Amino acid sequence: MFSADIAGHQAIRQRLLDRLQGGRIRGSLLFTGPEGIGKRRVALEMAQREICFRRTACGQCEGCRLFQGGDLPFELPNLLRIVPEGKAGVIRIDQIREGLDSNNQPRFSRGVIEWASLAPPMNCHRWILVEEAHRLNESSGNILLKTLEEPPPGTHFILVTHRPEALLQTIRSRCERIPFAPLSPKEAWAVALRHGWQEGDQPRWSALGEGSLRFLGEADFRRAEAQVDAWIALMAGRPFSEAAGPLLPEKESTQAQGEQLRQPLELLLRLLADVARIRVGETPALLPWREELTTLATPQRDLKAPQEAALEALRHLPRNLSPEPLIREVTLSLVS
Repeated sequence: MFSADIAGHQAIRQRLLDRLQGGRIRGSLLFTGPEGIGKRRVALEMAQREICFRRTACGQCEGCRLFQGGDLPFELPNLLRIVPEGKAGVIRIDQIREGLDSNNQPRFSRGVIEWASLAPPMNCHRWILVEEAHRLNESSGNILLKTLEEPPPGTHFILVTHRPEALLQTIRSRCERIPFAPLSPKEAWAVALRHGWQEGDQPRWSALGEGSLRFLGEADFRRAEAQVDAWIALMAGRPFSEAAGPLLPEKESTQAQGEQLRQPLELLLRLLADVARIRVGETPALLPWREELTTLATPQRDLKAPQEAALEALRHLPRNLSPEPLIREVTLSLVS
């Protein structure tokens, strides 16, 4: 009854299936947990299973093929996907009302609220998947509230996010929260092997991923790896102009600058936590970088100032339009 392509989360998937079959599933669900652990795939599986000719999300039939491929449609017979748009990377009110993209072109035939009120296909529910739900702005979030509170019969919302604290409290209160834990190292690495990774990559890949699949793409992994090395170089006193390049947003990326900056800042917090662990004789989480971090774990190094600087930068990312000054300011706290 489950897709073989999804790793882990078996207990949650079984519980959701049991409740769905028993008519006991809530109209609005909030899937939370670390980024890249498969929350979105579990949400898609619920819709895919209903379209599957075998009702198992087999991945082989014509129904399942609708859900396959990297360019998943925004609208399927029983599924509507809402995703962030544009350089700002937000979900705007016109997407909810009219189904428009950042160029005011139709993404799907009706607005979300109208789509939700339609009768579902035979033997199916209507699923509305809000990806990266923390990217709802205040206006788009507010317009969803009434529908989230009382979805039409046969319609279910699934909001997926790794930052539930960034959602409006009124949205959180209207959804049943389903928390997802990271994959086990064995589960995550098994997926990596299927995607062509080699055993020699396992230590760094697993350490950076922390039970997630965020770095299945080699370019994403190499960038994270370079960001760790850049922070270590800056902590060791290397000039900003020489070492900081990997920490700055890529101009050609479709991802919003703020979201691009989030990863290096979070990696810095992980590095500082590992320096603190080494000081007290504990094993660092980023074990492949232990030797480099040990040289930085001197008693005189201040860890509090850069931790506070990184956290402050993360709090202000949505409003920050100057990436280089922000990273430079955090870097100054490393050597002050």
